[in-house]
Amino acid sequence: MFLSVFDMFKVGVGPSSSHTMGPMVAAARFLDLMRASPFEFAGLRASLHGSLAFTGVGHATDRATILGLAGFVPDSYDHDRAEAALAAIAKTGTVTPEGLSTLQFDPKADLVFDYDNTLAGHANGMILMATDAQGDVILRQVYYSIGGGFVLTEEELAEGKDTNDGPPVPFPFKTAAEMLEMARSSGKTIAEMKRANEIARGCADSFAKGTARLWEVMNACIERGLSTEGILPGGLKVRRRAKAIHDALMAERGMNLNAPHTINDWMSVYAMAVNEENAAGGQVVTAPTNGAAGVLPAVLRYYLDHVPGASESHIEDFLLTAAAIGGLVKYNASISGAEAGCQAEVGSAAAMAAAGLCAVMGGTPEQVENAAEIALEHHLGMTCDPVAGLVQVPCIERNGLGAIKAVSAASLALRGDGQHFVPLDAVIETMRQTGHDMHEKYKETSLGGLAVNVPNC
Repeated sequence: MFLSVFDMFKVGVGPSSSHTMGPMVAAARFLDLMRASPFEFAGLRASLHGSLAFTGVGHATDRATILGLAGFVPDSYDHDRAEAALAAIAKTGTVTPEGLSTLQFDPKADLVFDYDNTLAGHANGMILMATDAQGDVILRQVYYSIGGGFVLTEEELAEGKDTNDGPPVPFPFKTAAEMLEMARSSGKTIAEMKRANEIARGCADSFAKGTARLWEVMNACIERGLSTEGILPGGLKVRRRAKAIHDALMAERGMNLNAPHTINDWMSVYAMAVNEENAAGGQVVTAPTNGAAGVLPAVLRYYLDHVPGASESHIEDFLLTAAAIGGLVKYNASISGAEAGCQAEVGSAAAMAAAGLCAVMGGTPEQVENAAEIALEHHLGMTCDPVAGLVQVPCIERNGLGAIKAVSAASLALRGDGQHFVPLDAVIETMRQTGHDMHEKYKETSLGGLAVNVPNC
């Protein structure tokens, strides 16, 4: 099994990797399908199903679909250009993607939220259609946004398409047990094995530049969040808090009577800064999703700013180790809140961050696996119940607590020798089963939990 670090960590746009980035990616794929088709097209239609329908407005799924059909993609998203495009589309009822003629597309009539018909393949389903001059559908494709910005067609999902396309890799571990056995037999760390796999699929120079950019975007997101005030969009009138908390922490620096637990506030504020940016539709990196994008950057920033002896030269090892763990979770369970609740998002992020921190602090592969296990185990059963379908409450604070759990898990693992009772593989399988058994109203539909017990105004 091979899942690249650049699959786990994608530069994109908030507020949701599955509900915003995924639909935009699906739309881009559909445009490519149209460009390769011999037909003459005159218009476009789209329908959103399942969780994409129920929480689509709060997650900007409609906006992402419209922009995707207009030719926008997440990794080069420009906010000002997008706003101008949306205004033009609303006025003209047309889109003009590159390489195609002007197409009729009136979002009010041609973008449907279908609350009644859930598609069979996944909770996040959408149908994209192209029509001829008479309005008849002549091209149709079903897409599933399966979490973390990953998108599969109906056919790809049915075929069980995985991430093994390409040259063989030297360490093709599919489970944590295989990963540890390969580490023991090779004498390599998890990061070294993951790096060897990445280089086998690409160029070493471009890989180093790519990982450097990932941290650059993550850290820039933290900095924007720490310096921006105001009210988050969406109608809940949630106030940004990261700047005020950070200002207070900076003012307290150097005081002799700081409580030891203040360090938790530093971890939380870094994570909250990212998720406030995500909620505002800013540029973020999936880690492994947008809804959980704050956990891993917060733990890495905590390491760099607060751990004695920390070095930026370890950033790549942190990301590689975290991606290895994230790949195991995605391959054997899920990273989608709509499929398995928030245990699959913040829980997976905490496991990844704990593993990364443990690794750069000198942990053995066994200790790294233990750190990931502790972090994920203590998120089991966590529901995804965003108030008003917005990635704000409880999502922003939840990332802060996820970061704290990740650091605690790494610390506990480093205090031991790597031997522990519950294997990571067992926790991942338990998470998969728990997600399967979880009621749909707790899986990113905003039909249960906090979403119905907290006033939305």
